[in-house]
Amino acid sequence: MNSEETTSLSMDDEWCESLDADENKQLPEMYQPLKQSFLKAFKLMDKELKLYPLIDYLCSGATAVTLLKQGPDIVIGNVGDSRTILGTRNKDNTLIFVQLTMDLKPNLPREAARIRQCKGRVFALHDEPEVPRVWFPNNDLPGLAMARAFGDFCLKDFGLISVPDVSYRRLTERDEFIVLATDGVLDALSNKQVVDIVASSPSHTTSARAIVDSAVRAWRLKIPTSKCDDCTAVCLFVGDGHPSKSS
Repeated sequence: MNSEETTSLSMDDEWCESLDADENKQLPEMYQPLKQSFLKAFKLMDKELKLYPLIDYLCSGATAVTLLKQGPDIVIGNVGDSRTILGTRNKDNTLIFVQLTMDLKPNLPREAARIRQCKGRVFALHDEPEVPRVWFPNNDLPGLAMARAFGDFCLKDFGLISVPDVSYRRLTERDEFIVLATDGVLDALSNKQVVDIVASSPSHTTSARAIVDSAVRAWRLKIPTSKCDDCTAVCLFVGDGHPSKSS
């Protein structure tokens, strides 16, 4: 039995329960069933990776951010450091961003505590002190820069989990669009840049492509000799009074 099935899972459950209790008066009936569906689906997805022998599921993995929308209600499940960003209007009618998910990296105290409780280690290398990583108890490997992921089973006994962080939000008439993007995009572009790119795109259908193209250009400018990380984006438009459209 690995850390996800014992200590790590119970710690995450306790945190989720306290969050639900604090916001219970604001949570609709659809939230708890959808939350349980997220938890079951993410657990099943992680296990299914082992069914594909061509996948290096021991030392490679993936993040995921998933959004379900029912009317004005959205529920988000997040594993790793992909991110959900809302483009909305403030009281001055200025377009601003709201980050809807937290990047689940080892620098977060709650994540680091779970990893250390499961005998994993968290520290950053000297040449990149801003990037805490997850390591084996007695070996400086593999150095994973996230605290939750699908796959990477070599670390599942040492605090890495695939349990999603599940959150809820009710949309308002000020909200215009939602962007789901991988860390390859967000390591190159800020939240504000992402929102501005969508706002300046000539059409809904070109918005996601514009984000990815801008991220790839930014990667090449910042680190010309580095291989560009995966850049993926999805845009969901919610503020035009019509049925939701995505690109």
